[in-house]
Amino acid sequence: MVNPFIHSHALVESDTIGDGTRIWAFAHVMKGAVIGQNCNIGDHVFIESGVRLGNNVTVKNGVALWDGVTAEDDVFIGPNAVFTNDINPRAAIKKTSAELVSTELKRGATVGANATMLCGITIGSYGFIGAGSVIIRSVPDYALMVGNPARRIGWMCKCAEPLKFANGAQTADCLKCGTRLDLATLV
Repeated sequence: MVNPFIHSHALVESDTIGDGTRIWAFAHVMKGAVIGQNCNIGDHVFIESGVRLGNNVTVKNGVALWDGVTAEDDVFIGPNAVFTNDINPRAAIKKTSAELVSTELKRGATVGANATMLCGITIGSYGFIGAGSVIIRSVPDYALMVGNPARRIGWMCKCAEPLKFANGAQTADCLKCGTRLDLATLV
């Protein structure tokens, strides 16, 4: 580890923590976890051995990331978001890491507070999961998902502004940053 900040009340067993990363009080990062540069790991976060976080990832307070969760660069995970890695768990049945199911968050994805991600899914690049949503299937790039089970209610720009496709148009220009997205490439 070179130049991360680790709070004196955090337990960090991993040797792979990137420069500029901050790990706050009562977080636990297990040996074998990989955390990139300039990440922010909040209070009471648990990161299991098989987790991989890219650069500039924010994990807010109270999140547990289990073996098989991967977050690419610039991912935001809101407070108390829930991740799973076993489709059909039973306390009496112990599974190997090879039997667990992975979850992938692509570059720039956002997971809102208290959202639940079932395992075996991918949240597409810049996908936006609303607070409290339950994600039961993979999410396309730039999709705005809300509800239980979550449904796509629109599209979000990478600058976090909702995109409006006017009167059946196949493209939308972000009013904030000017990015143009083509609906045909999103679905």
